[in-house]
Amino acid sequence: MAKKAVLIGINYPGTKIELKGCVNDVHRMHKCLVDQYGFSEKDITVLIDTDDSYTQPTGKNIRNALSELITPAKPGDVLFVHYSGHGTRVPLEEGEEDDTGFDECIVPCDMNPIPDDDFRDLVDQVPSECKLTFVSDSCHSGGLIDGAKEHIGESTNKNRNQEPKAYFFELEIWNFFYSVLMKFLALCGIWRSQEEQDKIEITARYEVGKSRYLPMESFINVLKEKTGKDNIEIGKIRPTLFDVFGEDASPKVKKFIKAMLTKLDQSGLVESGREIYRGGSSSGLVPDRGILLSGCQTDETSADVKKSGEAYGAFSNAIQMVLSEGGGEKDKITNRELVLRAREMLKEQGFTQRPGLYCNDRFVDAPFIC
Repeated sequence: MAKKAVLIGINYPGTKIELKGCVNDVHRMHKCLVDQYGFSEKDITVLIDTDDSYTQPTGKNIRNALSELITPAKPGDVLFVHYSGHGTRVPLEEGEEDDTGFDECIVPCDMNPIPDDDFRDLVDQVPSECKLTFVSDSCHSGGLIDGAKEHIGESTNKNRNQEPKAYFFELEIWNFFYSVLMKFLALCGIWRSQEEQDKIEITARYEVGKSRYLPMESFINVLKEKTGKDNIEIGKIRPTLFDVFGEDASPKVKKFIKAMLTKLDQSGLVESGREIYRGGSSSGLVPDRGILLSGCQTDETSADVKKSGEAYGAFSNAIQMVLSEGGGEKDKITNRELVLRAREMLKEQGFTQRPGLYCNDRFVDAPFIC
């Protein structure tokens, strides 16, 4: 049985979106895998952007590393991926469906994003009797393996879709007037939001650098800087990514462009259709062998923090703290226990992010990693 891992940490040094703790997360996880789970250093691939002697975590390099992890895998092998960096989410194309309503993506150092559909395609290639554990300490990480079953979390919209539309319309009106009232009271110094109170409490214990959330506007601005293109708009993200990265772009982006060109060739018009934008998804024919432990829900952010001069991701740190609690039995903690304990720990520390667990039923109470 082989044990292999890919560890990705991206601090984006020298940019306006720089983080501080992501590379530290990778180094700590590397030590954990070797010391606690018996991984050999030669079987751990590390991609970080703060040291040129390491493979740089570009979109192409990350995809290659993940492919090299999965392609040679055999039944019984243990595969592990840890990602610490920015996360973002892209609005769906017309006719596209997703449990969360967005394409959740990780953000490589060159701004060549990898969406949840691509992770689904990779998981579907994992061989029989083999499993891939994926820890993502990034914003909007709930749902990063498209279609994976949610066991702990509040990210999928399948239950919300059953509510009457009129209910949501009335709720939106109420939320609007409530928001206006609360802002007025805050300006008068009468009221402070729970979120602001939480931030004050967290800041008292930690130096909170920033969240690992990359708004689409910020993503576009950094992409403009890296490409020299000034005409990038939200509605043109996928064509722009293909224009910039070509064959190194996400398979989903390439699929989208190919479908667009095919429609143009056939009729001179681009027609929307579900068959065009489907991307990767679990068909049910291939057993789901991916296990996602997310740092937060799809609509939440993950914190990049510093305490006593040490920077790290709040979720990554919680994992290390939970694993250190178990003494000699730390390698026996289950995926469910780890996520629930991390949730509890983050709440105790004053963070509002809620880690999640997404996997096949048989992995819920299986040992974390192996």
